[in-house]
This record gives sequence, C-alpha cells and structure tokens, in this order.
Amino acid sequence: MLTPKKIKFRRQFNPKIKAVATRGTTLAFGHYGIKAMASAYVTARQIEAGRRAITRFIKRGGQLWIRIFPDRPRTKHAAEAPMGSGKGSLDHFVANVEAGRIIFELDGVSELIAKEALNLAAAKMPIKTKFIKK
Repeated sequence: MLTPKKIKFRRQFNPKIKAVATRGTTLAFGHYGIKAMASAYVTARQIEAGRRAITRFIKRGGQLWIRIFPDRPRTKHAAEAPMGSGKGSLDHFVANVEAGRIIFELDGVSELIAKEALNLAAAKMPIKTKFIKK
C-alpha cells in the first residue's frame, strides 16, 4: 500500500475539500484514464484496490500510472475513549482528490480493455468518475 516514507507532523486538520483541481487535469502519460467528477478523500486501500483491479483485468499487459498519492494522515480514537482525551493516533493515509483530477492512466492496451479495466477501478473509488481518452 502507498504511504509516505516520512511525515513532518503526525496529525493534521481534515477540512472538507470543495475545490476544483487546476493541476493534474489532463492525460500526461497514457492514452486512457479516469477523472474524478467530485472532491473527496481517497484512502490508500481504495487506491490499491483500484490498482489491483486494473492489473488483474489487463493480465499485466500495458502500463498503469497512479496520479494521486495518499500523503495526508488520518487519525482515529481508541474504542470507548472518553470525550476530551485529545486527538486520536495515526490510523491511515488519504489523498486529497479534487474534482477534475486524473486518478489512473493506462496505455498499451486496446480502448475496449482499457474502458472495462478502468470501470472496475472506478467501482472501488468513493466518488463518481469519468472515463477519458486522448
């Protein structure tokens, strides 16, 4: 799973994402991709599930690029922790995905295979996505 090697601060604020992406909105590496249509946090597990779905479907042919990285720490309280016991300990990492951001890119396979593989990955994402091609 994707996680940062080092982080400067273990705990961060987690505000709502309302922005529309200005960077990472066009295909840069492959001919096919999926684009986020809404903003959300995507966990490292969801990214890994999408990656596995794509690589299994294309039978390790073609090339895949993951355009998002989970670099934001999320915390979680212990079960039955009382109120006022501070912020919880580090639990997992998430990626900020703004509307319009490319999540996965794919190349080296036919359009039909790419569309089906990326649809399988889109099913693993917590947001609505759109298939795009160059």
